[in-house]
Amino acid sequence: MKKFIFILIIGLGYIHGGYSQTNAELQKHFEAYYKEMRLQADINGVINALTHLNVLSPSVKRRDTLAYVYANNNQHLQALNTIGIEKNATDSDLAVQVKAISLKALNQPKRALEQFEVLYSRQPNAYLAYELADLKIQTGDNTGANINIEYGILNAKDDMKYAFYERQQPYEVPLKAAFYHLKGLVQYNMNKDDIDLAIATIDEALKIDPNFNLASLSKQALESRKVEPAEKQN
Repeated sequence: MKKFIFILIIGLGYIHGGYSQTNAELQKHFEAYYKEMRLQADINGVINALTHLNVLSPSVKRRDTLAYVYANNNQHLQALNTIGIEKNATDSDLAVQVKAISLKALNQPKRALEQFEVLYSRQPNAYLAYELADLKIQTGDNTGANINIEYGILNAKDDMKYAFYERQQPYEVPLKAAFYHLKGLVQYNMNKDDIDLAIATIDEALKIDPNFNLASLSKQALESRKVEPAEKQN
């Protein structure tokens, strides 16, 4: 019996050693596979390789990269399942960016706002100011949105663009025009009796880019609200 136990222990040692060797070989294989998938721009292959590598040798950097690849491929639920949704002071900039973008894409404005605030506190810029202003309007914080808008108008450079997707074909407009559009919306939200002021501000956006479709739609909506009260009086 003792002899059998001794042989079993030796056998388990060989199995463990064999597994360790296999584990190292697998990691080497998937590292090479990852590089090849990146060269081929094969997103599914990259995700597969990173997932295997994260199982074989877990690391925060690898997990963050995997979540970023998911988010960049519009797989936002998978990105958040990989990285979580909690607000953590120790998160890398990449992790916070993934959480912010994915939560916004999944229509979670309050949670997305938390993450964008973290990014903005680390390195404020006009693009982040726009995201904050947009989310604050959605969550009813027009005063806070106005602060971000004024910062954005002052700091948006002429070559900065922002993409919109409400049409079948996405398009870009100057970031400053996008800020003026938001400013008009905030003005209307804060004083619905002065529609002319909001329209005039949206006109500033259209002066910068006459093809700004979303601004045109907002202006039409505001102009229709000016007509509605007159019709009700008749």
